[in-house]
Amino acid sequence: MRMPHQLLGLALSAGLWFTAFPAVGSDLKDLYFGEALYHAHQGRFFDALQRLDTELAQYRGLDEPRLDTLHYHIDDAEFSVGDFELNYRMHHRAGRAIKAVLEGAVDDSVRNEAAFRLARIHFQKDQLDDALRALGRIEGAVPGEIAHDVEFLRANIDMATGRPSEAVTVLEGIQSDGNLAGFTAYNLGIALLQDGRIQEAIEQLDKAGQLPAGDRTALAIRDKSNLVLGAILFESYDFDRALQTLDRVRLEGPFSNQALLRAGWAAASDENYDRALVPWNILAEREPTDVAVQEAMLAVPHAYANLNLHGRAALMYGRALVAFSNQIERIDASIGSIREGRFLDALIREETRLDKDWVIRLRSLPDAPETYYLIELMATHEFQTALQNHLDLENLRSKLTTWDNGLVAFDDIIRLRRDNYDPLLPEIDAQFRELDSRILLRLEQRKHLGDRLQDMLTAPRPEYLATADERIAGKRLQLIEEQIGESDSPESRALRQRVSRLRGALTWRLETEYHERMTTAHVHLNELNTDVDALKRQYDAFAEARQAATHSYIGYDVQIARLRERVRDALQRVDTLMARQGHMIETVAINRLNARRERLVAQQMQARYAVADSYDRAANAQNLVEGR
Repeated sequence: MRMPHQLLGLALSAGLWFTAFPAVGSDLKDLYFGEALYHAHQGRFFDALQRLDTELAQYRGLDEPRLDTLHYHIDDAEFSVGDFELNYRMHHRAGRAIKAVLEGAVDDSVRNEAAFRLARIHFQKDQLDDALRALGRIEGAVPGEIAHDVEFLRANIDMATGRPSEAVTVLEGIQSDGNLAGFTAYNLGIALLQDGRIQEAIEQLDKAGQLPAGDRTALAIRDKSNLVLGAILFESYDFDRALQTLDRVRLEGPFSNQALLRAGWAAASDENYDRALVPWNILAEREPTDVAVQEAMLAVPHAYANLNLHGRAALMYGRALVAFSNQIERIDASIGSIREGRFLDALIREETRLDKDWVIRLRSLPDAPETYYLIELMATHEFQTALQNHLDLENLRSKLTTWDNGLVAFDDIIRLRRDNYDPLLPEIDAQFRELDSRILLRLEQRKHLGDRLQDMLTAPRPEYLATADERIAGKRLQLIEEQIGESDSPESRALRQRVSRLRGALTWRLETEYHERMTTAHVHLNELNTDVDALKRQYDAFAEARQAATHSYIGYDVQIARLRERVRDALQRVDTLMARQGHMIETVAINRLNARRERLVAQQMQARYAVADSYDRAANAQNLVEGR
């Protein structure tokens, strides 16, 4: 007996492969990577990708990436890009991201983890040969936290490719893993069933159906195991054991309706109609849009008829006939509502899109024609995938609209900055030019002093170090000498002699104090350097502030125009895709509803004939009682 791939991959659809992202803790060194992880842990994978893609692009553009804080997390970041894309269902890009790690110069453990993740992507895309090749690249050390996951994936691929015996061997080796206990036990039972080992499969599914379970996923796996086992036992005509197994399925679980229906048929097949009525009556009172409930509406009067309670059977058939007529009307109303476009409006609600459990939230939508058979539609993978794509597109459109509005806000910011700075900058620039010329003059004077002192180290010039009073005195002595001239009078000779003595005293002072004055000059020059450096810093700070003021509103027009064009082009593409996706969803929904309508019409006809037959049998029975 071969089981479909969808059944074999139940563990995947149940969320087993939800990625365990790196923990954000005290060892986090890059806050932007932490921000991306925060969005991922909230289930906002688009935001996580947006943040991490930007951070990685900046990291790769650095001249010395080792100095960046992301360098400490680069392996996790590269893996996380693929994980985020995988969770956002961007399988193609996720494969590229992980292949880049796989083909890089990394450790065996890192390469093996990349190979495992790539194989998982291929398996989810039903590319089984590629998945096998990716697993074949695993060599050497495998990280302990994924060792059993690798084997579990290998077993799933073996079952999907028609090699159940290999899958059995693999699954038997990882039964000790508590995290995979329910999935391993169930898949092992399916693998044994595929391999034709029916009795062993029954025993294994029996174990899987009695495993302790604490969370919703594990409980669902246990119920599924009991449901499948019950179906196998029913087909083997072991009705008592089938009933015992089906009774283990929870009454409020996702498989409860099917379990109640099959339990009733197991009892009825054993001609125990009283017992069959117990699950069927429970089921018949449930949501009338469910297929199992509708079948139970016919099964209950069938059981009464077999108990020779033909009057009761006629009443129940009549009740089923009314219910089927109502459901046909509701289906017609649903189809009409869908064609009018109200179906998608009901699905795309803000409170639904904000919830990661959007499928569950859809069940609580108001009862309206467009949502009558929503639960029935959600049971199909085709519809869920199409709807998730539509919700993703709606979310993307919302973000693009927000970005477009954000560009308008940037336009306003730039306009306000221009209005603020344009009146101020001309006057500031004029004052700055005047100040700049004065600064340049002082810097030139300081350079001249420095050069002169440097030259005096090799060619001493004491007169250069004279004080202002000494220079004045020297000039006065020179003036007196010029006034005396060549006169040889006694007064001139006496005056010339006095001038000579004074000049000698002045020269003596300059010569004897030269080294001390040289040292003092260098000290003062160094003090001047401090002031000059402070002046340069202020100059540079002003220049930077002036440049920043200009750059805060100049040069953005072209960039914003390009971004606006890209955003609006993307919006047009998204709108086109949403229209196509919405049409696809509506087509899927209408086709499913039409198929359900045909089934209901057939059941309605069956109920009509059964009502008439039951009334005839009831009348015949009454005639027999009255002796007619």
